[in-house]
Amino acid sequence: MAFRVLLTDDAARDLEEIISYISEHDSPKNASHVLKKIEDVFSSMTETPGRGSYPKELSSLGIKEYRELFFKPYRIIYRVLGNNIYVYMIADGRRDMQALLSRRLLNP
Repeated sequence: MAFRVLLTDDAARDLEEIISYISEHDSPKNASHVLKKIEDVFSSMTETPGRGSYPKELSSLGIKEYRELFFKPYRIIYRVLGNNIYVYMIADGRRDMQALLSRRLLNP
């Protein structure tokens, strides 16, 4: 069964900001490369969405409904509901992920 990947508004904004930042501060070519690699992660999720690990910041709280995949340094946080995969966040893993996850997923 193939799953469908859907980005929340927050995740779409994350992706837009990442690509814009790389394009402005590095190069449009590198921004395109990062976008392609993140899209590759999305594509891989459609066949095996359960392969992602539990984000350690959430699993330490006993929350195991979200998973994550990586395109380093980016962490892609998602949840599988039915045949849909909802991407909630795409963030640089060097950021304060505990605060980001808490703000986005635990206190919306």
